[in-house]
Amino acid sequence: MTADTDGRAVVRIGSPTERQNPRSEDLDLMSTRDVLTVINEADQAVAPAVAAVLDEIAAAVDLAVAAIQDGHRVHYFGAGTSGRLGVIDVAELAPTFNTPADWFRAHLAGGPEAMHHAVENAEDDEAAGADEAAASVRAGDLVVGLAASGRTPYVLGALRAARVNGASCALVAADPAAAAAAEVDVFIGVDTGPEVITGSTRMKAATAQKLVLNAFSTAVMVRLGRVYSNLMIDLVATNAKLRGRMISILMAATDRGEEDCQRALAEAGGDLKIALVTLMSGADVDGAKAALGRSAGHVRRALAHLA
Repeated sequence: MTADTDGRAVVRIGSPTERQNPRSEDLDLMSTRDVLTVINEADQAVAPAVAAVLDEIAAAVDLAVAAIQDGHRVHYFGAGTSGRLGVIDVAELAPTFNTPADWFRAHLAGGPEAMHHAVENAEDDEAAGADEAAASVRAGDLVVGLAASGRTPYVLGALRAARVNGASCALVAADPAAAAAAEVDVFIGVDTGPEVITGSTRMKAATAQKLVLNAFSTAVMVRLGRVYSNLMIDLVATNAKLRGRMISILMAATDRGEEDCQRALAEAGGDLKIALVTLMSGADVDGAKAALGRSAGHVRRALAHLA
């Protein structure tokens, strides 16, 4: 670490995302169509890079499921684009899977203001990350650090404090050789390589983090019984489209007609999961509710109880 002429800290990062991409040299001299082609061709390397770390993502999923089943929660800590993606992932879980508010929590360097505006030096504040983790993370929780470079001080401070508090820790980074890999239980190092715009981790590195978070949180919801087959059976019907989707889901899962599904949903008080169990098992609403309670909300387990 050095300092500039104003005495501010300067760090030169050796992450792959900071290297110059030879495929995008002279980008400013290309036609608009060629610029888009270069970006699109680079993006095609992201999904295979995520595929290479599926075992690590699976390990993080298992830690998250165990934490939630034991009454604990999952925390995302991130800065900049990485942190914003964590906030978005958490925000999307409730309408899709009706997740309880205490299952997932996102922490963004710089606070809520940083969702819309860059907050100067927030990502460099290791103490702020440590303080936030110390105040919010408990033994048994899972903390997932989101840092494209793998070295963001705010994130590392949070991970270190979380470990002291007895939490499990994972780190998602775009540098497979990040030194912080040795400090966490699960390291997800996605090798996305140099960016089209050198150092702009809002590009491939961010796309990879979005894919990892989508896969991670969706798999957690599947394991926790918030999905039946490939249907979202815990969704919250907050508008006409989603109310229609509930009927479509019941029809697809049960091969019953629209009228039967509407009636079952009404009798279940709008609870899609209870309606689904009544239609598939023949049980009444109270029986379906009791079976779901015994099975921790898993439809297939509830149906097995009623068989």
